[in-house]
Amino acid sequence: MTDEKNESNDTGALSTTGGGISICCLPIIGQIEGHVLMPDNRKTTKYEHLIPLLVAVERDDNTDGLLLPLNTEGGDVEAGLALAELVAGMSKPTVSLVLGGGHSIGIPLAVSAKRSFIAPTATMTVHPVRMNGLVVGSPQTFWYFNRMQDRILGFVERHSKISASDLRALMMKTDEIATDTGSVLNGDEAVKVGIIDQLGGLSDALDALYKMIREKSEQ
Repeated sequence: MTDEKNESNDTGALSTTGGGISICCLPIIGQIEGHVLMPDNRKTTKYEHLIPLLVAVERDDNTDGLLLPLNTEGGDVEAGLALAELVAGMSKPTVSLVLGGGHSIGIPLAVSAKRSFIAPTATMTVHPVRMNGLVVGSPQTFWYFNRMQDRILGFVERHSKISASDLRALMMKTDEIATDTGSVLNGDEAVKVGIIDQLGGLSDALDALYKMIREKSEQ
């Protein structure tokens, strides 16, 4: 038997201790909300709530690692990249687990952890950067979109096994999504193309996280 302690808050974050190891479970669900507020009837993850939580996990001597369950439709690109960069920059063991969906900007978040898992029934949608609201039809707008897309491609390439060129090819496919370009990848396909490390579920993700924590403590 192990002694377990659970603490949660209104962000959905959960701290749990068992077997002498303490981890934080920080879910990212719904739409990632950035600088613009979403309607009250939308399920969102607010990036300004997660930033201090991630800093606290990194600084807390009593927290050994981070589990990042994902079921997100994407959302604000810069907010998502900000969170992904924070997770990627953590010194503590981190594991992500895609459940349901890890779409759009959820892809950089999934690969930001030191090891990534995806459930067999989960999917990931890869598509070009889009923007709501007024878009000016000018060369500057094209280059802005292109540079933002390059930021995403570069991040995913650095933190996974897929190349930027292969990921761009998946983004630009025209025969898979009816009203858009892009690709929808099932769990095994996301692993096959190199975006995600391994197919698996909760126990697999936890086993990997605990192993990383033990290896770090032995160093």
